[in-house]
Amino acid sequence: MNTQTRPGAAPAAATLTATLGLAAVAWAVAVRQMNGMDMGPESSLGPVAFFAALWVPMMAAMMLPGAAPAALRVARRGGAARAVPLFLGSYLAVWALAGAAVYVLYRPHGTLVAGLATIAAGVYELTPVKAHYRRRCQASAQPGWRFGLCCVGSTAGLMLILIALGVMSIAWMAVLTALALAQKLLPPRPALDIPVALAIIALGVLIVAAPSAVPGLIHHSM
Repeated sequence: MNTQTRPGAAPAAATLTATLGLAAVAWAVAVRQMNGMDMGPESSLGPVAFFAALWVPMMAAMMLPGAAPAALRVARRGGAARAVPLFLGSYLAVWALAGAAVYVLYRPHGTLVAGLATIAAGVYELTPVKAHYRRRCQASAQPGWRFGLCCVGSTAGLMLILIALGVMSIAWMAVLTALALAQKLLPPRPALDIPVALAIIALGVLIVAAPSAVPGLIHHSM
Protein backbone atom coordinates (compact mmCIF):
# COMPACT_ATOMS: atom_id res chain seq x y z
CA MET A 1 0.00 0.00 0.00
CA ASN A 2 1.43 3.35 -1.04
CA THR A 3 1.21 5.86 1.80
CA GLN A 4 3.66 8.34 0.35
CA THR A 5 2.42 11.93 0.63
CA ARG A 6 2.37 13.92 -2.57
CA PRO A 7 4.96 16.77 -2.55
CA GLY A 8 3.37 20.04 -1.55
CA ALA A 9 0.25 18.39 -0.11
CA ALA A 10 1.00 19.38 3.50
CA PRO A 11 1.74 23.07 2.76
CA ALA A 12 -1.36 23.21 0.54
CA ALA A 13 -3.56 21.76 3.25
CA ALA A 14 -2.12 24.15 5.84
CA THR A 15 -2.61 27.09 3.47
CA LEU A 16 -6.24 26.20 2.77
CA THR A 17 -7.00 25.71 6.46
CA ALA A 18 -5.31 28.96 7.46
CA THR A 19 -6.94 31.01 4.68
CA LEU A 20 -10.46 29.78 5.33
CA GLY A 21 -9.92 29.92 9.08
CA LEU A 22 -8.84 33.55 8.83
CA ALA A 23 -11.91 34.28 6.70
CA ALA A 24 -14.16 32.68 9.34
CA VAL A 25 -12.59 34.76 12.10
CA ALA A 26 -12.99 37.89 9.96
CA TRP A 27 -16.68 37.06 9.46
CA ALA A 28 -17.18 36.77 13.22
CA VAL A 29 -15.43 40.10 13.83
CA ALA A 30 -17.29 41.90 11.02
CA VAL A 31 -20.72 40.61 12.06
CA ARG A 32 -20.11 41.64 15.66
CA GLN A 33 -18.98 45.12 14.67
CA MET A 34 -21.77 45.66 12.12
CA ASN A 35 -24.63 44.36 14.27
CA GLY A 36 -27.32 47.02 14.54
CA MET A 37 -25.46 49.56 12.41
CA ASP A 38 -27.19 49.05 9.06
CA MET A 39 -29.16 52.12 8.01
CA GLY A 40 -29.32 51.20 4.34
CA PRO A 41 -28.15 53.87 1.90
CA GLU A 42 -28.16 56.39 4.76
CA SER A 43 -25.47 54.49 6.70
CA SER A 44 -22.63 56.63 7.99
CA LEU A 45 -19.04 55.41 7.84
CA GLY A 46 -18.10 57.04 11.15
CA PRO A 47 -14.59 58.20 12.09
CA VAL A 48 -11.75 57.00 9.88
CA ALA A 49 -10.26 54.74 12.56
CA PHE A 50 -13.61 53.07 13.15
CA PHE A 51 -14.17 52.52 9.43
CA ALA A 52 -10.67 51.11 8.92
CA ALA A 53 -11.18 48.66 11.81
CA LEU A 54 -14.43 47.55 10.16
CA TRP A 55 -13.41 47.57 6.49
CA VAL A 56 -10.37 45.31 6.79
CA PRO A 57 -12.26 42.44 8.50
CA MET A 58 -15.10 42.90 6.00
CA MET A 59 -12.75 42.52 3.06
CA ALA A 60 -10.95 39.58 4.65
CA ALA A 61 -14.30 37.88 5.25
CA MET A 62 -15.61 38.54 1.75
CA MET A 63 -12.48 38.08 -0.35
CA LEU A 64 -10.26 35.48 1.32
CA PRO A 65 -12.46 32.48 0.39
CA GLY A 66 -12.14 33.39 -3.28
CA ALA A 67 -8.39 33.93 -2.89
CA ALA A 68 -7.85 30.44 -1.48
CA PRO A 69 -7.17 28.78 -4.89
CA ALA A 70 -4.54 31.41 -5.69
CA ALA A 71 -2.97 30.97 -2.25
CA LEU A 72 -2.83 27.21 -2.88
CA ARG A 73 -0.95 27.80 -6.11
CA VAL A 74 1.54 29.96 -4.23
CA ALA A 75 1.97 27.24 -1.59
CA ARG A 76 2.59 24.55 -4.20
CA ARG A 77 5.38 26.59 -5.76
CA GLY A 78 7.32 26.22 -2.50
CA GLY A 79 8.27 28.43 0.42
CA ALA A 80 4.69 28.52 1.73
CA ALA A 81 5.71 29.65 5.21
CA ARG A 82 6.85 33.00 3.82
CA ALA A 83 5.27 33.27 0.38
CA VAL A 84 1.65 32.69 1.36
CA PRO A 85 1.49 35.31 4.17
CA LEU A 86 3.19 37.81 1.84
CA PHE A 87 0.73 36.98 -0.94
CA LEU A 88 -2.35 37.31 1.28
CA GLY A 89 -1.00 40.37 3.08
CA SER A 90 -0.37 42.29 -0.13
CA TYR A 91 -3.73 41.11 -1.49
CA LEU A 92 -5.58 42.51 1.53
CA ALA A 93 -3.47 45.68 1.41
CA VAL A 94 -4.96 46.42 -2.01
CA TRP A 95 -8.46 46.06 -0.55
CA ALA A 96 -7.46 48.32 2.34
CA LEU A 97 -6.44 50.99 -0.18
CA ALA A 98 -9.77 50.49 -1.94
CA GLY A 99 -11.40 51.16 1.42
CA ALA A 100 -9.53 54.46 1.67
CA ALA A 101 -11.03 55.49 -1.67
CA VAL A 102 -14.49 54.44 -0.47
CA TYR A 103 -14.11 56.52 2.69
CA VAL A 104 -13.11 59.62 0.74
CA LEU A 105 -15.85 59.32 -1.90
CA TYR A 106 -18.76 57.89 0.08
CA ARG A 107 -21.69 60.03 1.22
CA PRO A 108 -24.97 58.87 2.79
CA HIS A 109 -27.56 58.95 0.03
CA GLY A 110 -31.14 58.20 -0.87
CA THR A 111 -32.82 55.34 -2.66
CA LEU A 112 -32.67 57.03 -6.06
CA VAL A 113 -28.87 57.13 -5.96
CA ALA A 114 -28.84 53.58 -4.58
CA GLY A 115 -31.01 52.35 -7.45
CA LEU A 116 -29.02 54.11 -10.15
CA ALA A 117 -25.75 52.81 -8.69
CA THR A 118 -27.16 49.26 -8.68
CA ILE A 119 -28.20 49.62 -12.33
CA ALA A 120 -24.68 50.83 -13.16
CA ALA A 121 -23.25 47.84 -11.31
CA GLY A 122 -25.39 45.47 -13.36
CA VAL A 123 -24.31 47.12 -16.59
CA TYR A 124 -20.66 46.81 -15.50
CA GLU A 125 -21.15 43.06 -15.15
CA LEU A 126 -21.78 42.91 -18.91
CA THR A 127 -18.73 44.93 -19.99
CA PRO A 128 -15.47 43.66 -21.53
CA VAL A 129 -13.63 45.37 -18.66
CA LYS A 130 -15.37 43.11 -16.15
CA ALA A 131 -14.65 40.04 -18.30
CA HIS A 132 -10.98 41.00 -18.63
CA TYR A 133 -10.40 41.40 -14.90
CA ARG A 134 -12.37 38.27 -14.09
CA ARG A 135 -10.09 36.24 -16.35
CA ARG A 136 -7.02 37.89 -14.84
CA CYS A 137 -8.33 37.22 -11.35
CA GLN A 138 -8.48 33.51 -12.25
CA ALA A 139 -4.99 33.50 -13.80
CA SER A 140 -2.51 31.04 -12.39
CA ALA A 141 0.49 32.94 -11.01
CA GLN A 142 0.48 36.58 -9.89
CA PRO A 143 1.95 38.57 -7.01
CA GLY A 144 -0.59 39.28 -4.28
CA TRP A 145 -0.87 42.98 -5.07
CA ARG A 146 -1.49 42.32 -8.77
CA PHE A 147 -4.00 39.61 -7.94
CA GLY A 148 -5.70 42.12 -5.64
CA LEU A 149 -5.91 44.77 -8.34
CA CYS A 150 -7.41 42.29 -10.78
CA CYS A 151 -9.95 41.16 -8.20
CA VAL A 152 -10.88 44.74 -7.40
CA GLY A 153 -11.58 45.20 -11.10
CA SER A 154 -13.52 41.95 -11.24
CA THR A 155 -15.72 42.66 -8.21
CA ALA A 156 -16.05 46.45 -8.59
CA GLY A 157 -19.70 46.15 -9.61
CA LEU A 158 -20.56 43.89 -6.69
CA MET A 159 -18.81 46.18 -4.23
CA LEU A 160 -20.71 49.15 -5.69
CA ILE A 161 -23.94 47.34 -4.82
CA LEU A 162 -22.81 46.86 -1.22
CA ILE A 163 -21.80 50.50 -0.89
CA ALA A 164 -25.02 51.70 -2.55
CA LEU A 165 -27.50 49.54 -0.65
CA GLY A 166 -25.94 49.35 2.79
CA VAL A 167 -22.24 49.33 3.49
CA MET A 168 -23.04 48.09 7.01
CA SER A 169 -25.50 45.42 5.86
CA ILE A 170 -24.62 41.87 6.91
CA ALA A 171 -27.29 40.44 4.58
CA TRP A 172 -25.97 42.20 1.46
CA MET A 173 -22.43 41.36 2.50
CA ALA A 174 -23.34 37.65 2.58
CA VAL A 175 -25.15 37.70 -0.77
CA LEU A 176 -22.35 39.55 -2.53
CA THR A 177 -19.69 37.32 -0.98
CA ALA A 178 -21.44 34.31 -2.51
CA LEU A 179 -21.55 36.00 -5.92
CA ALA A 180 -17.92 37.09 -5.74
CA LEU A 181 -16.82 33.60 -4.71
CA ALA A 182 -18.75 31.98 -7.55
CA GLN A 183 -17.21 34.37 -10.07
CA LYS A 184 -13.70 33.60 -8.82
CA LEU A 185 -14.16 29.83 -8.89
CA LEU A 186 -16.29 29.35 -12.01
CA PRO A 187 -15.25 30.15 -15.59
CA PRO A 188 -17.30 32.84 -17.34
CA ARG A 189 -20.53 31.40 -18.75
CA PRO A 190 -22.94 33.74 -20.53
CA ALA A 191 -25.84 31.42 -19.71
CA LEU A 192 -25.26 32.22 -16.02
CA ASP A 193 -23.53 35.60 -16.07
CA ILE A 194 -26.03 37.46 -18.24
CA PRO A 195 -29.09 36.51 -16.14
CA VAL A 196 -27.21 37.57 -12.99
CA ALA A 197 -26.35 40.93 -14.53
CA LEU A 198 -29.93 41.44 -15.71
CA ALA A 199 -31.21 40.54 -12.25
CA ILE A 200 -28.96 43.21 -10.74
CA ILE A 201 -30.24 45.77 -13.24
CA ALA A 202 -33.83 44.75 -12.47
CA LEU A 203 -33.12 45.18 -8.75
CA GLY A 204 -31.84 48.69 -9.44
CA VAL A 205 -34.99 49.55 -11.41
CA LEU A 206 -37.14 48.20 -8.57
CA ILE A 207 -35.23 50.33 -6.05
CA VAL A 208 -35.82 53.45 -8.15
CA ALA A 209 -39.49 52.67 -8.80
CA ALA A 210 -40.56 51.13 -5.48
CA PRO A 211 -37.82 51.24 -2.83
CA SER A 212 -40.18 50.07 -0.09
CA ALA A 213 -40.52 46.74 -1.93
CA VAL A 214 -36.87 45.90 -1.18
CA PRO A 215 -36.58 44.49 2.35
CA GLY A 216 -34.27 46.40 4.66
CA LEU A 217 -33.64 49.25 2.24
CA ILE A 218 -35.68 51.92 4.05
CA HIS A 219 -35.12 52.42 7.77
CA HIS A 220 -37.61 54.56 9.64
CA SER A 221 -36.36 56.48 12.65
CA MET A 222 -38.19 55.89 15.91
